Amino acid sequence: METERNIQLAAVEERVLERSRVLRRELGLADLVLAQFMYMMIPEYFGTAAKAGPSHVVLWLLAIAAFFVPLALVVSHLNRLVPLEGGLYEWARVAFNVRVGFFVAWNLWLYVVMYMALVGLVTTNFVAYSLGPKAVWMTENKWFVLATSVGLTVAMIFLARYGFGVGKWVTNVGSVFTVIVLGALVVMPLVNTRHGTLAGYYPLKLVVPPLTLFSLSVFSKMAFGALCGFEYVAIFAGECRRPEKNLARSILLTAPIIALLYIFGTSAILAFVPPDSVNVIAPIPQALGRGFHSWGFSGVIIPLAILMLLCNYLGTFNVNFNGSARLPMVAGWDRLLPEWFTRLHPKYKTPTNSIYFAGGVALAASIAVLIGVGEQEAFELLLVWAFTFYATAYLALFAIPVLAQKEMRIRPALWLRIAAGSGFLVTLLAVVLSVFPIVDVRGRWEYFAKTVAVIAGGNALGALLWRLGPRTQERVANHIAAD
Repeated sequence: METERNIQLAAVEERVLERSRVLRRELGLADLVLAQFMYMMIPEYFGTAAKAGPSHVVLWLLAIAAFFVPLALVVSHLNRLVPLEGGLYEWARVAFNVRVGFFVAWNLWLYVVMYMALVGLVTTNFVAYSLGPKAVWMTENKWFVLATSVGLTVAMIFLARYGFGVGKWVTNVGSVFTVIVLGALVVMPLVNTRHGTLAGYYPLKLVVPPLTLFSLSVFSKMAFGALCGFEYVAIFAGECRRPEKNLARSILLTAPIIALLYIFGTSAILAFVPPDSVNVIAPIPQALGRGFHSWGFSGVIIPLAILMLLCNYLGTFNVNFNGSARLPMVAGWDRLLPEWFTRLHPKYKTPTNSIYFAGGVALAASIAVLIGVGEQEAFELLLVWAFTFYATAYLALFAIPVLAQKEMRIRPALWLRIAAGSGFLVTLLAVVLSVFPIVDVRGRWEYFAKTVAVIAGGNALGALLWRLGPRTQERVANHIAAD
């Protein structure tokens, strides 16, 4: 029975490779490097880390050692052996079974839906921030936020339809702008120190954090929230040139820079903003405003930096949106979803039906979150819910090196299994502590109840969809027999 099931899985894997050959391979090494960098550098997590105060350096080092390095090693290993369109979904399906693969894809998809719900909220807040107090009405007018969400969603649908030949430039530009802004943030305290406007700047000061629930919560969000994402671009493996090598190279080239920028960027924010006053939605513009205030041209620097960071978000939304369209396509290849999701554009070879479906869901999610627009609690809740769904999928990612069947030949050496175990424990901590807020909320029990209800309810819905559909094993077996 086991041998028969392994043969079936190998056949399905070969079919995924065959299906992927018709896709256009638009992403080279440079595109992957820029995509990794932009996707991993999440501006709001600088604010999360700054909440830890001077102990952030120790927390960053612990997060890098316990989560970031294991993630980089595990993703490089799995992508080298299983470079399939669909990424983590396919890795879980091949390592375990179609049921696990389904729930991994479901949680990844829910993560994207939640994160895409922020598109109108983030855009209007950033634009209003850059234009000044007179533009606050943008964030308070729900019709304006809705119009913004509609416009951006339609734009992402068109970009996704034309494929990465066009869409990758949105990501590349967003990545370059992110480098510029973060470079200015890191250099800003050094310039102020040299000119005597800032005293006592020690960016690498080691302060042991207190062992409290708050410190653990901040650590878990720093580790998973800020340092996750290396595996996401593997969803597009079938659209990459030499994915088995270039994806691993992109991780090797970007990982050290990402780690250093998070540490020095957080130190730069704390040089000008006390931990209790950090704005978790826009910590970088807040710090740049105070750092350049004494120079007299903050009125130009701040709007420019905000608009550049907005490009980071738009590029990230673009990558997420494309991922949300590719997952149903690949699931359709495996007969987990109707074949309707697998139909490709005759010229651009993009999954048009899946793209339209993803656009409709993204728009519905954006409309659903209009209550509480502009409030930090609403932003924090959406972010926590999104990344908790993401973390649930990551539990499977780190379980693969440890629990995958030996017959699949993807279990690595003992040292990498130990690293994967470390990543699993940090991810589990992030899931458990997702119910603990790091910003002031009206009711902690209400926050707890909302978070538990959303995460449990989302997975219960996935279980219901699985049970209502035909038995997946029979679907896969019939599909193999038909071929």
